[in-house]
Amino acid sequence: MKRTIIGFALSAALLLGAGAAQAQIAMPAASPASTLTQKVGLTDVTVNYSRPSLKGRSVGAEIAPYGSIWRTGANASTKLTFSDEVTIQGNKVPAGEYALYTIPGENVWTIILHKNTKHWGDGGANYKQEEDQARFTVKAEKNPRKVESFTINFANLKNNAADLELLWGNTVASFTIETDVDSKVMSQIQEKVVNGTNVAPGVYAAAASYYYDTNKDLKQATEWMKKATTEDPRFYWLYTLARMQAQQKDYKNAVKTAEKSLAGAKAANEQAYIRMNEKSIAEWKKMK
Repeated sequence: MKRTIIGFALSAALLLGAGAAQAQIAMPAASPASTLTQKVGLTDVTVNYSRPSLKGRSVGAEIAPYGSIWRTGANASTKLTFSDEVTIQGNKVPAGEYALYTIPGENVWTIILHKNTKHWGDGGANYKQEEDQARFTVKAEKNPRKVESFTINFANLKNNAADLELLWGNTVASFTIETDVDSKVMSQIQEKVVNGTNVAPGVYAAAASYYYDTNKDLKQATEWMKKATTEDPRFYWLYTLARMQAQQKDYKNAVKTAEKSLAGAKAANEQAYIRMNEKSIAEWKKMK
């Protein structure tokens, strides 16, 4: 009899458990989690955050109140991770993970990168300002397009920088993340080109293009690009070489190089390079 009672109790518990599991309904999260990673220069920047929605509320009043520290999202605090040291608004920030807090304002937002990433939400009484890695202010701008769900976005990408935008309602606050690209690239050029042996055409071309794009030694860039195109005369490398020659007022050779590039572009049916070469040739012929 005792065994029967125990067996009945276990069966009832299993049935109740199964019923509870079946009663759960999969529904969209109120503040969906989001992760985005952007290569800024040669550095990976990752954002992990949850995205609340306005739902009829207004930023600065019912949500993200002005003058109060905010987790810059929902649920756990928003995290920013950098694979290398970066510079943000003049602040050096070592590689690592940081909690992104903000203090919204009608005209100015305070941006905080906090070293303690263990706080839940806004940090509450456990938040200590001395644990901030960086704290600075940015202008809050009006966004003509209303954003319903809080959004973090990368914009204005450059070779060594990008803006991180915080958008919600009709407000956008942004700050610039800068990375060290030049020293890393120059170190590679020194190793693989200057001190390298059996240098491939593509490596010569990459080094030459970097020198040209960053206004470094133009004669050295021209020499490297000549080596690249002598072994592998790709039309886009030839066009860059022609521009280098023209910049040094060597228009005669610039035209000859551009004509080779034009022939290659026509063979490849690359209309953009065909137009660029034709325009450049016409201009440089007048300069000869």
